[in-house]
Amino acid sequence: MNRRVVITGMGAVTPIGNDVESFWNNSKIGKLGIDFIKSIDTDNLEVKIAGELKEFDPETVLGKKEVKRLDKFSQYAVVAAQEAVTNSGLDLDNIDKDRFGVFVGSGIGGFTTEENGFRTLFDKGGKRVSPLFIPMVIINLAAGNVAIRFGARGVCTSVVTACATGTNNIGDAFRSIKHGYSDIVLAGGTEAPITAMAISGFNSMRALNSLNDPKRASIPFDKERSGFVMGEGAGILVMESLEHAEARGANILAEIVGYGSTCDAYHITSPDPEGKGASRSMEDAIKEAGISENQVSYINAHGTSTPYNDKFETIAIKKVFGDQAYKIPISSTKSMTGHLLGAAGAVESIVCIKALQEGFVPPTIGYEVCDEGLDLDYVPNVGRDAKVEYALTNSLGFGGHNASLVFKKW
Repeated sequence: MNRRVVITGMGAVTPIGNDVESFWNNSKIGKLGIDFIKSIDTDNLEVKIAGELKEFDPETVLGKKEVKRLDKFSQYAVVAAQEAVTNSGLDLDNIDKDRFGVFVGSGIGGFTTEENGFRTLFDKGGKRVSPLFIPMVIINLAAGNVAIRFGARGVCTSVVTACATGTNNIGDAFRSIKHGYSDIVLAGGTEAPITAMAISGFNSMRALNSLNDPKRASIPFDKERSGFVMGEGAGILVMESLEHAEARGANILAEIVGYGSTCDAYHITSPDPEGKGASRSMEDAIKEAGISENQVSYINAHGTSTPYNDKFETIAIKKVFGDQAYKIPISSTKSMTGHLLGAAGAVESIVCIKALQEGFVPPTIGYEVCDEGLDLDYVPNVGRDAKVEYALTNSLGFGGHNASLVFKKW
């Protein structure tokens, strides 16, 4: 069985907007969401900037009691899922909930609760650790809490592939619907990594930009890039079989037509220098979409602003598209949001869908200094109108995980 799969709802909480429209409108104008960290004490941290949520109030959706029972990464997932379900127009009382699934993952899970829990353990003893500690920290509980809220009794799982997590969850949800195992799926990723331990850990491995200049910190493809900036948030899609969506008269936003997932099997943190795994991921997604490379009209790059990622992803794009690579607008919205780790691919899928809908590609902001060899069209600083029929998004994760999705204009 091969069924067509469409997107009928989207939800997002990001450093540049706590709903899809705000996020997208700010992406279009190149709004910078990176600033000095306000949610935690940074006196003992070398890195003092991140892409934090602004004016985010989960209690309006979850209520005060539920907020206390959920780590931030689960809060973000449920709030984004609520927006997606509301916007999809799903009548939850008139669907087969046994065929209603959830694919929502996170790269690192409940770090805020972990830090607080370990502090309690060491300061006050094991008996004072909360009985909710485990349900709050484990990664699958983002998907579990989403499923409980909406009564989704179908497949419920959490793909965890570091920074490729959101993309892999959407891709696996696509296959679940395409091959007849589900009719509706809530899919995406969520992350709440702005904690002292997470920032210290990533910084110790020299992955983060430590200059503490918000305007020159997340600068993908720029010669002066020196590391990524931590971001937080979530992105959730409502995905349905075309038959199911049409039967209920849904407003279809886009179609997902291709998915690629590979491993470099090269290094725990560095991408393959020749872009072999990333290029195969893109090739597989394009092949499944049944299109040629020259039909891809926008690429939302992984574009983390690390020296290796941006160089090797550019090499991979050239390997796949050849001379056509120079004609495709490519942007990294991480220049605005920072890197949302496990949520990145999900919010960047939303960017692709909005680009298809509106015929507009957002910019890569902060781009000032050209790097030799990184000579593609990175849409520097100013977004532009463009005819977008097929959009491709890439995500590359520690461990060599590569994931690519192809979306088609509806």
